[in-house]
Amino acid sequence: MLRSARLLFCAAQGGISMRGVLRMKRYSTIMSVLLTLALPIAGTCADAPKAPEKADAPVEAKKEMRKGGMMGMGGAPAPGANLSPSGKVAETMNAGGYTYANLDSEGKQTWVAYPVLDTRVGDTLAFKNCMQMTEFQSKSLNRKFDSILFCGSPQVASGAKAPAAKPVAKKAVPGEKIAKAEGANAYTIEEIFSKKGSLHGKQVVVRGEVVKVASGIMNRNWIHLQDGSGSEGKKNNDLTVTSDDMAEVGDVITVSGTLASDKDFGGGYKYSAIIEKGSVKR
Repeated sequence: MLRSARLLFCAAQGGISMRGVLRMKRYSTIMSVLLTLALPIAGTCADAPKAPEKADAPVEAKKEMRKGGMMGMGGAPAPGANLSPSGKVAETMNAGGYTYANLDSEGKQTWVAYPVLDTRVGDTLAFKNCMQMTEFQSKSLNRKFDSILFCGSPQVASGAKAPAAKPVAKKAVPGEKIAKAEGANAYTIEEIFSKKGSLHGKQVVVRGEVVKVASGIMNRNWIHLQDGSGSEGKKNNDLTVTSDDMAEVGDVITVSGTLASDKDFGGGYKYSAIIEKGSVKR
């Protein structure tokens, strides 16, 4: 019964008619030959393997990202994730709740990001157990890093001096007008803009609240001050200071330095009035 059914099936697959099959049954020798040929074919038909299914690559990739604890960071974890870099800061900036620093160690440079910390070019820093990310896109900096290490707070590298404690600056009260600095060269921010032509190249002193800081750009820190004078509409209420010193947003500081009018650094850095090489006092 099984042999007949198998023969009929494969005969049908091969295009042999039912009448031909019945005719073959009359000849035992022919039927024996056909059965011999049909059995391997029937086995092949029944045992053909299915094509392997493809793995769900996107799902697996997401699982690996979750394991790394870096979901949403905009990059992918690289092999050898935990690293401990150290070196001198060649470039630094703050953005998006992180301090970014480019560490130089014997000519090899490594970008690191860590919780916001007062960092200056030339500082020597060391980190432990960092997580490496490749192809990381920082939206706040509008910059893509081929490789960057996300770390905890840095340690003082071997042989380096611990950073000196800085004076605690007074914090501005929202809406408060900052008192004008004292002295012959003291001006409000509005006065500096209105007298920028006659003050060009001269020493000025100004007191204000730090409203924005960009560090390590063109080897200097860029501090924006406001004191409540001037207006945004006239663009005479926000004064930029370049300095080797650092301040934090919200600090009330006094700055002295050389005023430059209509200064163009190139690359979009153009200022109607700016204090250069400013010295910061708290």
